[in-house]
Amino acid sequence: MAKKSWLERNKRRIALSKKYAEKRAELKAKGDYAGLAKLPRNSSPVRIVNRCRISGRRRAYLRKFGCSRLAFREAAMNGLIPGVTKASW
Repeated sequence: MAKKSWLERNKRRIALSKKYAEKRAELKAKGDYAGLAKLPRNSSPVRIVNRCRISGRRRAYLRKFGCSRLAFREAAMNGLIPGVTKASW
């Protein structure tokens, strides 16, 4: 499980990104890069990290399933993900 502070930090980044989305798009359209630089750094959508919904892990994140490889494997082995079977050949 990831530290709660990391998860909360990411939540704040998501909220800031939504808050400044319109202003950021407006400044980009004008080409006002000085104005963009004055916005908070964490308001940039690039700084948001994809995290596992189950464990909060940021590495080995599978976009299609929204979880890390470890959580995916556990869920697949328990039959919680429909259509996923263990490969054997």
